[in-house]
Amino acid sequence: MSKVGVGLFSDIGKTAREILYKDYNYDRKFSITTQASDGLALTSTALQKGKHTVGDVAALYRYKNAAIDVKVDTQSNIDTRVTLTDVLPSVKTIASIKLPDMNSAKVEVQYFHEHATIGSSLSLRNPPIFDISATCGTATTVFGVEAAYNSSIGNFTKYNAGISMMEPGFCTTLTLADKGDLLTASYVRYLDQLKATTAVEFTNRFSEDGNTLTVGGSYNFDESTLIKLKLNNQGNFGVLLQNEIKPKTLLTMAAEFDYNSIDTSPKIGVSLALRP
Repeated sequence: MSKVGVGLFSDIGKTAREILYKDYNYDRKFSITTQASDGLALTSTALQKGKHTVGDVAALYRYKNAAIDVKVDTQSNIDTRVTLTDVLPSVKTIASIKLPDMNSAKVEVQYFHEHATIGSSLSLRNPPIFDISATCGTATTVFGVEAAYNSSIGNFTKYNAGISMMEPGFCTTLTLADKGDLLTASYVRYLDQLKATTAVEFTNRFSEDGNTLTVGGSYNFDESTLIKLKLNNQGNFGVLLQNEIKPKTLLTMAAEFDYNSIDTSPKIGVSLALRP
């Protein structure tokens, strides 16, 4: 089932977040994926964080309207996720658990409609936590809310709201999160026949002094090369270069500099992903 309509609440502001933050990884990462003819995909990942190296092996199996995703890491965690689509029309069901933490078990149900989407999840811990979100609107304007209720304290632990306005050349979003304490506004502009994209994000936490303004963009030089830049008023400048060095082999290099502290070493990361 492909998603239709207005999307989930988490999709509000997603475009700006992907431009400004996606793939900005400052570690050393290597992953290789193999694909079998029966729908089974295996991915092995090694990640170096400072002097420590961690890794995981993930298996994804798809059959008709079901997908089973299992990941085992070097810390002996087993992350399992089962997704069923169209068991009922326009409904997706997701069950997940991360062992050995039994309290991590969760069931999610998502309903997609042309002008409304509802998502709900129930943690199977004792006592349970219930999370629900809803969006409604049209192809150009979307309103959304989400909330979480903790039955152990009998109170809402989360309530957020957001709005997104989209036109062919731009997208504007405004969200109020963390019980009204965090305001986030973003603006995305598409340029040069979609080869170039710019994004601006402003965040302000009312309980603290100061705010953060981040500007950035991406540019596709050709079908295989992408460059991204970002800068914020806290003194951080980031650059990313992503290149498909050969079919299905993706090399990503990212760096971040603090121009307020020239004595600080820049953060540099390299990622290489091999896919069949």
